[in-house]
Amino acid sequence: MATALKNSQMTEAEWEARQQLAACYRVFDHMGWSEMIYNHITLKVPDEEGAFLINPFGLHFSEVKASNLVKIDIDGNKLDDSPYPVNRAGFVQHALFHRHLPDAHCIAHTHTTAGMAVASLEGGLQPVNFYACNFPGQIAYHDFEGVTVRDEEGERLLSNLGDKRMMLLRNHGILVMGKTVPEAFIKHWSLQRACEIQLATMAAGKPLRVADEVVAVHQRDLHMAQVPGGPGAADFAAMVRLVDRKDQSWRE
Repeated sequence: MATALKNSQMTEAEWEARQQLAACYRVFDHMGWSEMIYNHITLKVPDEEGAFLINPFGLHFSEVKASNLVKIDIDGNKLDDSPYPVNRAGFVQHALFHRHLPDAHCIAHTHTTAGMAVASLEGGLQPVNFYACNFPGQIAYHDFEGVTVRDEEGERLLSNLGDKRMMLLRNHGILVMGKTVPEAFIKHWSLQRACEIQLATMAAGKPLRVADEVVAVHQRDLHMAQVPGGPGAADFAAMVRLVDRKDQSWRE
């Protein structure tokens, strides 16, 4: 992802983070996970305590570039000269987790049809397909309280999340966190696929629920089916190559 720095005041590490996050926005758009100018993927700025990058409010995911990502602090103050505003609904939720969870380096929140639909079902995600079996015991739930613009909701979000790093926001959508961008991507991809297949299964007939003991074996053995390099690294790299063949403007 090498490219000349656009700002002499910017560190190489920040520029690389900007490029990786911009690529992630383009991958999400390619996968059909855009929602007009809404939703968010954020990333901590390396070696800069309390700073993270977020998409400019008003741009579609397909328009996000390394140079137009907005750098803000935990309190929502812009740390660069970006002309774009920041969506408060994105800032309040993401800043909360970036502030309190040291391992939440990348956070993605979407309103995909499948994610919102399963989050709106009584019982939420069920172990009725291969991907869904990845998640029992790993997904938190938070009841819908309206658009997430109020700071006071934060305590309940953190309490409901607990030690998990994926959440279905009831009646709302998907929230995933990763130590890296690729990890957040692969969590979202797997959860999205689980939701899509559950909905398709329910539309076709009565789902077959996988037994708890089989789910336990599945989760135990999953690591043996992963490519070396870290969670999602090979998957994300493949998707970046794909979007690169369409348009490389995210690198700018």
